[in-house]
Amino acid sequence: MSKFKIALASLLIVGSLAAPVQASSPEETPSSVEDRNSNVGVEKFRVYVEANNKANKASLANQYEVRWELSENGFSTDMNEKQFQALQKNKNITVTKVPTVTLDLPAEDSTIQPADYETAANASQQTPWGIKAIYNNSSLTSTSGGNGINIAVLDTGVNRNHTDLVNRVEQCKNFTGSTTVINNSCSDGNGHGTHVAGTALADGGSDKSGVYGVAPAADLWAYKVLSDSGSGSSDDIAAAIRHAADQAVSTGTKTVINMSLGSSANNSLISSAVNYAYSKGVLIVAAAGNSGYAQGTIGYPGALVNAVAVAALENVQENGTYRVANFSSRGYASTDGDYVIQQGDVEISAPGASIYSTWYNGGYNTISGTSMASPHVAGLAAKIWAQNPSWSHTQLRTNLQNRAKAVDIKGGYGAATGDDYASGFGFARVQ
Repeated sequence: MSKFKIALASLLIVGSLAAPVQASSPEETPSSVEDRNSNVGVEKFRVYVEANNKANKASLANQYEVRWELSENGFSTDMNEKQFQALQKNKNITVTKVPTVTLDLPAEDSTIQPADYETAANASQQTPWGIKAIYNNSSLTSTSGGNGINIAVLDTGVNRNHTDLVNRVEQCKNFTGSTTVINNSCSDGNGHGTHVAGTALADGGSDKSGVYGVAPAADLWAYKVLSDSGSGSSDDIAAAIRHAADQAVSTGTKTVINMSLGSSANNSLISSAVNYAYSKGVLIVAAAGNSGYAQGTIGYPGALVNAVAVAALENVQENGTYRVANFSSRGYASTDGDYVIQQGDVEISAPGASIYSTWYNGGYNTISGTSMASPHVAGLAAKIWAQNPSWSHTQLRTNLQNRAKAVDIKGGYGAATGDDYASGFGFARVQ
């Protein structure tokens, strides 16, 4: 059994969109086009181009290979520095560099120990502590629910052949390829995405000897938006969010997006995509981040009003409740007690420390972070929605908030009676 040292697992979007560059000099000239075409082999990077009208967008799209169309007049593409500098002189567009994405591995909380990952086909824990906690049943041996609801996991991919996930996979797509969605491709050489998916909807496998997630009858949309090294581009994430929303509309199905990733800075491409998906009736659930326990550390997209930010609980009792982990990011004490979600607020708490789930090698692993808390809530949302299919996503969100209010969290830095900046409304559970 090989060692796999785990830090508090989450994802970090590094940097933010550069300020739009706009100039009054003439449009791109034939000579600059020639320069652009002559720079074969020069290192390229991702940019987002926004034209002032559809005609100019179409013209630019003919000159550069479009990766993702993310607005009516905008698209992302790859180019080198010389091409980028040339476009800055075009008065009819703004051009910005797109930030990269990488795994965030903050210092381990002193109470969290790294674990060996398992290669065994049978799970040593079929209903991990977090699953028992969210079901409020210490004797739980299996889970149920989520029929007909999609959970889109935007992450490092998923091992679609894992015994406990293979029967749940409905879509498997890769957004990290060249210039289009790659269907039937979502391999995970990292483990993070497979772990997240398992917590949300693992079904124990055909022989029922594996691990169970919160909603084992839900359908998995496995969207790979990060490479196996945990790096990627924010336009890929934005494209996946929009794609999930469009798929929900075209299939006429209820969809929950889980994003166990985040950034300290707001990103316009991702925030616009979140708003787009929310406007289409999709519920977005996101990790709060692992930058606690200081105030004002909720990451994006979790910090957005149209996303449910989830804090991480430990399997430790304090003041008669579960305790918010020290690593879990916090909101602002100034907004405590109002039960109103504002930008930068924690909304709900869920198990996130020492979470056992599926792993990319076909086995299992125990890791920690708000990345692990978020899929507990995504799975719960799917389970509740399946029981109430006529509900809108906003009605579902209100129900989750009411469930959280019923289980107040008073343990951990910043946790207090009622709505607080550490645990939000509280711990939303099945019962």
